[in-house]
Amino acid sequence: MSDSRGLRPAIMALSLGAFAIGTSEFAAMGLLPYFAGDLGLTEPQAGHVISAYALGVVIGAPLTSILGARLPRRRYLAALMAFYGVMNLLAAVLPGFALLTGMRFLAGLPHGGFLGVAMLYAADALPREHRARGAAQIIMGLTVANIAGVPLAGALGQGIGWRWGFALPGVLALVSAWAILRLAPRVGADPNARPWDELQALRNPRVLWLLAVSAIGFGGLFAVYAFLTAAMLATTNAPGWAIPLALAMFGVGGTLGTWAAGQITERLGQIRAAYISLAAMAVTQGFAALVVGDWMLMVLSSFLLAAGAGLVIPLQTRLMDVAGPAQSMAAAMNHAAFNAANALGPFLAGAALAAGWGWQAPGLVGIGLTVAGAVVLTLAVWQDRAVAVPEGCA
Repeated sequence: MSDSRGLRPAIMALSLGAFAIGTSEFAAMGLLPYFAGDLGLTEPQAGHVISAYALGVVIGAPLTSILGARLPRRRYLAALMAFYGVMNLLAAVLPGFALLTGMRFLAGLPHGGFLGVAMLYAADALPREHRARGAAQIIMGLTVANIAGVPLAGALGQGIGWRWGFALPGVLALVSAWAILRLAPRVGADPNARPWDELQALRNPRVLWLLAVSAIGFGGLFAVYAFLTAAMLATTNAPGWAIPLALAMFGVGGTLGTWAAGQITERLGQIRAAYISLAAMAVTQGFAALVVGDWMLMVLSSFLLAAGAGLVIPLQTRLMDVAGPAQSMAAAMNHAAFNAANALGPFLAGAALAAGWGWQAPGLVGIGLTVAGAVVLTLAVWQDRAVAVPEGCA
């Protein structure tokens, strides 16, 4: 799919799907107090709804890759997004905690498969030297969701009812599915595709090392972001609008950082871009630890944290080079690893806070995880040198 003419509308339809996913995933965290109160739950109990979604992402990434191996990408992506929309709408209308948790688990299943294959689709739509730019366009749908979709879903949840916060991304997902079917080129499936070949990605050490970089290195970002609001409330006298501003600035920073990561990856190569991103993440996490207690600088740190976290772009394009025929599995599992990082970082930061390290702890934990990610990346590079590396893949 090297000819990109006429593919821009299709990429926009895919980006809308990423926007719906970002809105649903991140808005759920802000809606937690509302559905907890309505359903008579404690906040830890309500947190199981968030965890169920993350578990669905991890399980769904390999499952959807196997099931969709024989499908044309257009139909595969539209089917995943339609399923995502229906599950969000069911979460909005079905009664009770158990059904809400179940629907959020099911909504997580297509998350990794859709984002991973959508990035492959967008990357293949552009010339090889611009693949990172195509992948970045999809991820920017996620980051823009933090600027517009999440605040809108939160406003609906607060003003009308929390169920509307799930209904909004459900409707957006269905619109995206319709647009993908209408706008994406009709390209037939690979007649030689064998679903179980996708599992080869999980036996490829070059793929596994890169997934480890994602799971560990991104943990530092989530270690800080998960406790940003709590740290602002505990250590500052920030006005009420400061926290929504900080969250919106995270989305702005992520959007600009993703675009920049695509440019840097194209100009400097995947490995250099990954090291640059990890270095930027460590610096911004250190800054976040230093400015605890000053709400204005904490808002700035929210922007910088996201702006420096473009690691997914060089990792995703690198996976395209090393995954062989298991492209869909590797791409989907990268997003599963991203969600594993979303669990690892806050867990370790929470343990450090419980141990009495103070509100600087998330930043310090973040630096540690980011440095560990750089070490794993170095091991991944050594692994590459142990095998024949195709010319031009570095």
